[in-house]
Amino acid sequence: MNFTLEINAQERDSNLKFRTILFDAFKVNIIERYNNLKQLKLKHVVFKIRTMDDNIIRSKNDSGRIKIKGEDFMAYLKLTKVLDSYEYRNNLINRKNAKQEYVDLLLRLIIDNYQLN
Repeated sequence: MNFTLEINAQERDSNLKFRTILFDAFKVNIIERYNNLKQLKLKHVVFKIRTMDDNIIRSKNDSGRIKIKGEDFMAYLKLTKVLDSYEYRNNLINRKNAKQEYVDLLLRLIIDNYQLN
């Protein structure tokens, strides 16, 4: 499955970071909220799925967004550390594998939380 991962740079003095995964038929918006601007400790992560024309797709619990919790949050935290690392930015690790692991986690969460027709 083809995808593009976009990491939007965090604005100065903002405790939010946005990521987007673009697929052929839909896109996933990820919003990361941080506790502290200086340490950038991740507080929680919410994602939502949109059609390519920006209509929100409802989840199984009829919400537009899903909060990542528990073990999935810990796995997400580990994967984002890789994507934000010096090694990733400077091509010292296999970027394709790092992005694929990140996308695989989110696809699993999508399958768990959305009714796919």
